[in-house]
Amino acid sequence: MLRFQHTFYLLGLAAVPLLLLLYFFVIRWKRKTIRKIGDERLVKELIRTYSPQRYAVKFLLLVLAFAMGVLALAFLRKPGGVEKVNRNGVDIMIALDVSKSMLADDVKPNRLERAKQSVTRLIDKLGNDRVGIVLFAGRAYLQMPLTGDHGAAKMYLAAANTDVVPTQGTVISDALKMCYAAFNPKEKKYKAVVLISDGEDHDEGAIKTATQMAADGIIINTVGIGSPGGATFIDELTNQPKTDINGNLVISKLNEEELKNIAAEGNGSYQLFTGTDELVNKLEVQLAGMDQRTITEDAQVNYVNYFPYFLAVALLLLLVEFFLAETKKPVKAGPVAPKTIIATAVFVCFSVFPAALFAQSEKEIIKKGNEAYEKKEYSNAVTNYKTASEKKPADPVASYNLGNALYRTSKPDDAVNAYDRALVNSATAAEKAKAYYNKGVVLQNNKKLPECIEAYKNALKLDPQDEDARQNLQKAMQQMKQPEEKKDNKNDKEKKKPKEDQQQKEKEKQKEQNQQPQPQPSKLTKQDAEEKLKALLQQEKNLQDKLRRVNTSSASKPEKDW
Repeated sequence: MLRFQHTFYLLGLAAVPLLLLLYFFVIRWKRKTIRKIGDERLVKELIRTYSPQRYAVKFLLLVLAFAMGVLALAFLRKPGGVEKVNRNGVDIMIALDVSKSMLADDVKPNRLERAKQSVTRLIDKLGNDRVGIVLFAGRAYLQMPLTGDHGAAKMYLAAANTDVVPTQGTVISDALKMCYAAFNPKEKKYKAVVLISDGEDHDEGAIKTATQMAADGIIINTVGIGSPGGATFIDELTNQPKTDINGNLVISKLNEEELKNIAAEGNGSYQLFTGTDELVNKLEVQLAGMDQRTITEDAQVNYVNYFPYFLAVALLLLLVEFFLAETKKPVKAGPVAPKTIIATAVFVCFSVFPAALFAQSEKEIIKKGNEAYEKKEYSNAVTNYKTASEKKPADPVASYNLGNALYRTSKPDDAVNAYDRALVNSATAAEKAKAYYNKGVVLQNNKKLPECIEAYKNALKLDPQDEDARQNLQKAMQQMKQPEEKKDNKNDKEKKKPKEDQQQKEKEKQKEQNQQPQPQPSKLTKQDAEEKLKALLQQEKNLQDKLRRVNTSSASKPEKDW
């Protein structure tokens, strides 16, 4: 589909009617001048070699050359196809334990920081592999879907801490299930999980989940970080060493047996953290030994530009106008009027060469932005892409690349705006589908689930074969349901309050019964009084036994929150 890239230059065509009015004004002026000179027939005889028709043709040639120059500046083009790029790789989900026990300092500075450092080094060596991140503690959350954008993965990994998961504890089975849901269910291989934890699992079921995942071709590698002897850790709320419900210091120990069993059932291997480089090298060898699939991706769209043809036509018209004489009979060649040469040169400079120079300048700016982007100098890339976008507001490529660079500089809102501009100016369905998909990823990572769901739906409408968009849409819809589950858990906790209120009422009732009555004249006999006293004592004893049984039955196993 043909489109002008710089439509605002088309406003220059508004000068064509003005030039035509100027032509008719000049013709009228010439006729009046002939009448003023003298006898009209005598004047026409003197200028009999002059040809009004040739003069009109020359003027028309100039106007057409000017119009061709304007069209060249508007930069007419059409998509010439999309380059296909093949890459080999696997899908890897990183499951990182962010429970409070990962703050133990038996691995300096603490377990969590060393784990994040190791994962960052591993991502740098993944090459063409796609990577996703799951953070877990008492529950598991998909921090980032599978993507080939390793820079974004490291950005989200750097933000991981013990506060990102509100429910504390360590539930490895939930983390494995979340990783399982992140993969493409149609594939039976090319999938791996790297689980990094201290192994303090507060829930059963991880072994069973690992067995199910292995049956679907998912390889699970585990990394144990910590020491068997264990260590204390600081509670961030109190800034004191963590204690349990009885006030005893919590010692977090590495549970290697749990992690070894998970790796064995998941057809993977277990690695004990002894150093970052050593761990990363072992994991790299393990992942490199897996079967890798060939993935075909769309590269940047190539365009066929038509501005050189408009320039060629403009130059040809100028040359014809230059050599076309206004007289009816050929005249001897003589020196060309300096004014004509100057006018022609000025017109060529201002209507022909700027288009080529302008196009060359834009290509150079985008090229510089691409070089900075490849070097991970995203701030410089943003600057170059912004410059190119300002000079070429209707260019979807500049806006699309700007959105990618802004996303990697932690400016999701600006990135979404850039993708929107790319969508407005995109000429093909493939371009729009890619822009919608990237927009959806940014919105999903920014927790704007309704907007990201809409973006993924639009991407699938344009490209129904996009499995990545389909999977991310399913994950986003699952994330929408999680707040409802949190609300149900909150209601369950509130249901426990009546038992405490009942115990309080029992205590108040006991207190009222223990109150001594005011001395009053008694009409009871001594024997009746003794029997009443015995009955009251027996009632109090029964009440105490009942309260003791209630307190015993209400005591439950303390829930671990580390």
